[in-house]
Amino acid sequence: MADLKLTDVGKTYGGTVEVLKHIDLDIKAGELIVFVGPSGCGKSTLLRMIAGLEKITAGTLEIDGQRVNDVPPAQRGIAMVFQSYALYPHMTVRENMSFALQIAKKSKDEIRESVDRAAKMLQLEPYLDRLPKALSGGQRQRVAIGRAIVRDPKVFLFDEPLSNLDAALRVATRIEIAQLKEQMPDRTMIYVTHDQVEAMTLASRIVVLANKGVAQVGSPLELYETPNSEFVAQFIGSPAMNLMPGEVIATGERTTVRLDAGGSAVSTVPTTDADMGLKVNVGFRPEDFVLAEGEGAYTGKVALTEALGEVTLLHFVDDGASKEPVIAKLPGIHKGLRGSEVTLSAAPEKVHLFSEGVSLLYR
Repeated sequence: MADLKLTDVGKTYGGTVEVLKHIDLDIKAGELIVFVGPSGCGKSTLLRMIAGLEKITAGTLEIDGQRVNDVPPAQRGIAMVFQSYALYPHMTVRENMSFALQIAKKSKDEIRESVDRAAKMLQLEPYLDRLPKALSGGQRQRVAIGRAIVRDPKVFLFDEPLSNLDAALRVATRIEIAQLKEQMPDRTMIYVTHDQVEAMTLASRIVVLANKGVAQVGSPLELYETPNSEFVAQFIGSPAMNLMPGEVIATGERTTVRLDAGGSAVSTVPTTDADMGLKVNVGFRPEDFVLAEGEGAYTGKVALTEALGEVTLLHFVDDGASKEPVIAKLPGIHKGLRGSEVTLSAAPEKVHLFSEGVSLLYR
């Protein structure tokens, strides 16, 4: 088991190009932490700094209370699974998985026992004598994970391990990683991905990175239900949260907001008399919209429908009244709505309010 603590960690290239700054994270032993964020936000760079493959140019990294900024990668008790499988093509699965232990001069019995245990855990026993070219992509990725397991590290690092797999294999391998974590509850894992489904289903906590730093840290449902900013609100969830400008016209435990698009919404986000007239952006998740009769939060003309069976996506004509074209995600099948005018509303507890990009819950 291993705790990790990052204190004011930063990364600069050449003394001038700042990639990351002021990263403060406390990662508890046994957690599965997922780093997400837009392309170029520094997710993989931060992971490589933890691994010791990139130099930390500011701040401190501690593993189990020991400062490891200058400790070589091999001595940090960390194993990393890369995006590319990086298997030796001339070695069998067993030889690939045992290679690091051979370099460490472990006994043959210890190597065999470690490889057999990892192979059983990953359901690789039938493939131990095969070469990598005789394996599927998902099987190769499991071998790469097995190679990390046999080292018995304190911390596992995963750098977008599923990005090279097709959709079906991604789902299967994601489930296998979740099951692997259950079999190794005392091992700390840090996982980088750009896939929201992986983040939401695997993580104990998610770290959202943006603007060279940490935008928000929390459990998957905390980030989904109470994002601290417009950025996190729109980054977590697919399709992204709808944002519509409006003005606070009634305050208290429930706040009434008049939308520039017409109509009004009620939110359980509490406000005070000082917020009367406050210009806000009102957030509605597409899946929180319901069809309404009479007055509702939003009324618009449906430009396009996408019937997916379990849900129907409604895309509304861009009337300029929201930050982006409005999308509603309704359960079930809804026919004949294209070209018609539809009114939508949302339950008060599902309505988000933001001022200057920050959620009113986090003021």
